This record gives sequence, C-alpha cells and structure tokens, in this order.
Amino acid sequence: MQSSQAFRPAAVGNTVRQASRQVWLAGLGAAVVTRDWADRQGGRVLGTLVREGSAVEARALRLVGRSVEQSVTRANRVIGHARTTLRGMMDQYAAPALSRVRRTLVNIELPRIKVPAVAKTAAKARALRAKPAKRASGAKRARVVKRTRTGKRAAKR
Repeated sequence: MQSSQAFRPAAVGNTVRQASRQVWLAGLGAAVVTRDWADRQGGRVLGTLVREGSAVEARALRLVGRSVEQSVTRANRVIGHARTTLRGMMDQYAAPALSRVRRTLVNIELPRIKVPAVAKTAAKARALRAKPAKRASGAKRARVVKRTRTGKRAAKR
C-alpha cells in the first residue's frame, strides 16, 4: 500500500537549500556583530582580560616561588640529615676496621728489598724536568726524518 501523503522531492530540496542559506546568513550576521563589538568594546574587554591575567600570573608565581623555596629548604634539610647520618655510620664502621688494620700491619713483616735502579731513574726524571730539552738544529732534524723514512721503506720491503 502506498501512503496517503505524496512524496515531493522538489519541496524537500527547496527546504534544505533554504535551511543552508539561513545558516550561511546567520554566520555572516555573527561576523558583522563580532566586528562591530570589537570596534566598540573589544579593546576595553581585551585590556580588562590582560589585566586580570597579569594579576593571576603574579599570584601564581608568588605561590610557586614560595612552594619552590619551601621544597629547596626541605631538600637541604634532608641532604644535611643524610650527610650527618652517613658520616656517623662511616665513623661507626670505619673506626674499628681502621684500628684492626693498624694492629695487623704492625705484626706483618715485609721483606726489605734494595732498589737502587729505581732511585737513579727517579733522580734522572727530576733532572730532566728541571732542564728543558735542547732542540736539534734544522739540518740534524732533516737527517733524522730522512733516516726514518728510509727505515720505514726497508721495513715495508
């Protein structure tokens, strides 16, 4: 069975077109009203918003600054306490160990070895540090370089 109302495609298309045109015109009207408002009152409202935002920002920075300051103070207290505790623990455990090592070292007999070569080498090293090395002349330096090059060639062959 067919419904009693007749289906009219032309009427539906016309209604959709009129609705979309009304939405378009409403958007244009909103743009014009906004432009007029911005010309008349927008500057004052924007200035008010900027002042309010600045006040809120200043309060927030003061609050955050106080919180950070309190956190740093608290952290310094905790670090100081940890340092004191660690120092006390180290003294508590290190002192007996150190005294035991000292008592044990007295009882250990180490062999005595004379090392005269080391003393002479140390004396030579001190003497070399005291006097700067003399530079070779240009001719001697060139000969050294040439000998090195020929030595490398011989080594490669």
